[in-house]
Amino acid sequence: MARARKSFAVRGDTSRRSDAAWSSDVAAHGDEARNSGVQPHSDAAPRSSVAPAGVAQAALPGVPLPARAAPADYDAPVRKSRKSAVPALLLANCPLVDYQPAGPVARAFIASDAFVAAIRGPLGSGKSTACVYKLFCNLDQQQPLKDGWRRRRTAVIRNTYPELKTTTIKTWQQWLPTSLGLWRETNPPTQRIVDEGLKIDWEILFIALDRPDDVKKLLSMELSDAWINEAREVPRAVLDGLTGRVGRYPRMEEGGCTDPQILLDTNPPDTDHWWYRMAEGESENSEEAAVTAELQDELRRIGALRRDQRLYEWFAQPGGRDEHAENIANLPPGYYLKARANKSPEWVKVYVDGDYGFVLDGRPVYPEYRDAVHCAPFEANPRLPLDIGLDFGLTPAAVFAQQMPNGQWRKHSELVTENMGIVRFAQLFHNHLARMYPGYTIRAITGDPSGDIRNADERTTYDLLKAAGIAARPASSNEPVLRIEAVSAALRRMVDGEPGVLIHPQCRTLRKAYAGGYSYKRIALAGEARYRDAPDKNLYSHVADADQYLMLGAGEGRALVQRAPRARSGEPQVALHDYSIFGDD
Repeated sequence: MARARKSFAVRGDTSRRSDAAWSSDVAAHGDEARNSGVQPHSDAAPRSSVAPAGVAQAALPGVPLPARAAPADYDAPVRKSRKSAVPALLLANCPLVDYQPAGPVARAFIASDAFVAAIRGPLGSGKSTACVYKLFCNLDQQQPLKDGWRRRRTAVIRNTYPELKTTTIKTWQQWLPTSLGLWRETNPPTQRIVDEGLKIDWEILFIALDRPDDVKKLLSMELSDAWINEAREVPRAVLDGLTGRVGRYPRMEEGGCTDPQILLDTNPPDTDHWWYRMAEGESENSEEAAVTAELQDELRRIGALRRDQRLYEWFAQPGGRDEHAENIANLPPGYYLKARANKSPEWVKVYVDGDYGFVLDGRPVYPEYRDAVHCAPFEANPRLPLDIGLDFGLTPAAVFAQQMPNGQWRKHSELVTENMGIVRFAQLFHNHLARMYPGYTIRAITGDPSGDIRNADERTTYDLLKAAGIAARPASSNEPVLRIEAVSAALRRMVDGEPGVLIHPQCRTLRKAYAGGYSYKRIALAGEARYRDAPDKNLYSHVADADQYLMLGAGEGRALVQRAPRARSGEPQVALHDYSIFGDD
């Protein structure tokens, strides 16, 4: 459904192209993309009112910005500039006006009007830049409000602040530099672009998920659209939460938001990831795809989606070695050949070929683990009790294990969830116990000590579990060194010729956590490799935390906190264990 709109002027060609002409060009690009790598289920007709790059490039003519406001005036209403009203090309020199899509798939992604539009591809394929340009197009799409202004508020999201600052913001500023509008460095980093000539006011907020205050703000923001950069590192709960935040600004009484949208981009994740299950239609919940289809039909019926508009749309760029590889013209010669040097086949599969896969990224928390040694099938013993570990939050997880009479640990199964409250998780927990361990006794259920903090209703997570019939207790410590050593000490042991820990192959996420998914992330510094002090919070950290609480609850951490008898005067005091806080072997 084409809608009349006031478009930005076209650089070098001030004549207006008709919506029909734009629609024809976009449709042609969409067909080209579908013949060059877009997944079969990404075949929705692109929106007719977005001018594809290469057809009509947007520039933003207007008057100069007002003088930079003092910090106290940052959020003040936009006021008329006292400067000359002679038009000036505010964004005439912005690099975005010369942007060309990286290839047919990137072009089709930019043209997509799906409520959630997602693109994955190899390194260097131009995914992030396509997202920046697409947000720019969304600004162009916004209808004027009752006061004649077009306002837009966008959230740009990354999993950690260091990556937000060194990667996402750097990419953004390459195309929309801080000289365009007002820039605030913290709480959170924010750019505000105001054009009084065209009556445009665009606020962009950069959010890091490792900053609790920023996350709290994100979950209460009223947004027009949002972009999750490198989505494989972000919990699905963030995407689900955003679906209720976009489209809230501008308010309906002011004229409303035109085409709210959530953008995702990523390098390929593992096949256990929520992206894979959503994009490839292999959700753990067999009803999810059907429910999504029903919701899409209902939204179209009530007019919240256009007839040809999708709720979700997923795009996949060709690999770097494919003849249709994208963004090659903007990469140095031999880029992907050099990228393959001294890399494992799995790394090349993910980062060069753009396929789903599991890649070690960082320093493993458990370098002692060897999958060929520590992973083997076995049967649970109904005569022995269970030890269970729990982790909470919006991605609760549980690990179920038994300790053999000789001291060997056998991790038999796991329960890994996403975007789930503790009450629903308790139901799944009971179902798992009834299906896997009917009649088994339980020695201990040990969980995250932070679950003992009272919620807004004055109840703790442990209170909710108790009400659901789960008698869990908090671990004795939440000290990372103690938790990690409780697991790694058992991994280093040999018991009667076998490893001190056996993991059943059905513990897929826990195995990958042990194999390096649970890791210390590399710090981007020149010279010698450096890593963060604490394990990275990611897809694998939740089940790894549950495993640590299990081991602490069973007493595996007690030896570490033992203290040597007081030494006699003049004698050196020696630690009982050779554990190094620096992680040295």
